[in-house]
Amino acid sequence: MTAVYYLLAIGAGLGITLQTTLNGQLAKGVGGDSVAAALFSFTAGALCLGLFSLMRGGVVTSLAAIPAQPWWSLLGGLLGASALLSYVVLAPKIGLSALLGLAIAGQITSSLVIDHFGLMGAVERPVSPAKLGGSIVMLAGLCIALFGDRGAALLSS
Repeated sequence: MTAVYYLLAIGAGLGITLQTTLNGQLAKGVGGDSVAAALFSFTAGALCLGLFSLMRGGVVTSLAAIPAQPWWSLLGGLLGASALLSYVVLAPKIGLSALLGLAIAGQITSSLVIDHFGLMGAVERPVSPAKLGGSIVMLAGLCIALFGDRGAALLSS
């Protein structure tokens, strides 16, 4: 069953890339207004999630439980909206591969810290030397992908 979860995670990553590209096109279509494009995209997503939640039932029970949640647990929506907006703004400026590579670097770094310390209610999963080494290799690969052409040009001149 773990393999299915891994495939779903890869699909989610593909979705983020497609979402970023589509939102960039949406921003162009609405006169270059990145904020409006992010708003329209988030609204479409919220409507879809609302319909799905209604179809599953129990939405009233879920809504009633919101006031009992810690205030910081609701920041996920703010962070998601901020990420979406930054993707729409940054993709045309630095390129999709640089943007998503750097975003993944932030995700790797923060996820290691959250896992290791079990922050914000996450299951504590200590970071082993192998995990840390693998992460360093991934980050080094990102540096090569981002700056490799410049390095190669310096070496060849």
